[in-house]
Amino acid sequence: MNRLRILFVILCCGAVFTVSAQKKFSVYAVGFYNQENLFDTCHDEGKNDYDFLPTGSYRWNARKYTHKLQNMARALADLGTDMLPNVGCAVIGLAEVENARALDDLVAQEPLRARNMKYVHIEGPDSRGIDCAMLYNPSLFTVNDVQLHPYMQELEQDSVFHTRGFLTVKGTLANEPVTVIVCHWPSRYSTSFYRESAARQVRAIKDRVLQENPDTKVFVMGDMNDDPTNKSMTDGLGCKPDVKKVGDNDMFNPWYNVLVKQGTGTLAYNGAWNLFDQIVMTPNTLDRKGTKEYSHLTYLKSQVFRRDYLIQLEGKYKGNPKRTHAGGVWLDGYSDHLPVVVYLVKEQK
Repeated sequence: MNRLRILFVILCCGAVFTVSAQKKFSVYAVGFYNQENLFDTCHDEGKNDYDFLPTGSYRWNARKYTHKLQNMARALADLGTDMLPNVGCAVIGLAEVENARALDDLVAQEPLRARNMKYVHIEGPDSRGIDCAMLYNPSLFTVNDVQLHPYMQELEQDSVFHTRGFLTVKGTLANEPVTVIVCHWPSRYSTSFYRESAARQVRAIKDRVLQENPDTKVFVMGDMNDDPTNKSMTDGLGCKPDVKKVGDNDMFNPWYNVLVKQGTGTLAYNGAWNLFDQIVMTPNTLDRKGTKEYSHLTYLKSQVFRRDYLIQLEGKYKGNPKRTHAGGVWLDGYSDHLPVVVYLVKEQK
């Protein structure tokens, strides 16, 4: 059995593994999960959150909210445990979270409280009131700086329309500088131009981070409302699906081949899969020369995270992600998206 196969066998046993008597390695998981309308039951002044009030169209009450929190906490705690059963993710980006109250209630749920999960959040300008946020395990990830970069409208006629910004979190993981940019790009009700614009803006943020410190590992994650094959990802962010073809100014996108070659994704529409939920990374996270030395945080593998409880197992929506509501009916589900996770490996010194 060669060294790489030994590595993968022992990975399944936990966060730390030994390939030989001389070397030990640590594994870290970084995830993203669209929460599909994690609203509390109270009105936020100036926000169009009326559907998620007890008198709103979803009759959103304490019982439904409590179930939603329990469901999402279960899935978030499970994320990454296929390889790290006792640890889970060091960092998880979130989309569609209403406010800090909802996040306080979320991290208070037992599966997340048991890991002492914390969160990062800045209230944004979205008209519905949904924001991006980031959960992190403080024993693994240290937060150093947080900024919300606004989405800048490039067309004058859109100047009064406000949407989600780009939550940018600078920190330390495995004693290395890491920046996480959490996104929720404009929906497909808008043309591709708006997501391409978002990609250009995020790329500029990434470039500034690397100008400040070229050693920083940058992870751009989120619900892009585009597939890995779309222009926002391939041209706007400069993503490439082949490690060996990723240039110094490009980003690596492991999800391209998941969609194109495996035919699977994170959300389903009319019987076909899309893969809007992505985590892409700068080339300094890659083993582009194939040395397998892992002296720094290095990309190992990616995963669309599935559990039976996340999937609708019967009825009209069989095989789709089990969402909170469908067709006006409360399904007591999770999200219309599946979570994603990437695993990183680093040699212990």
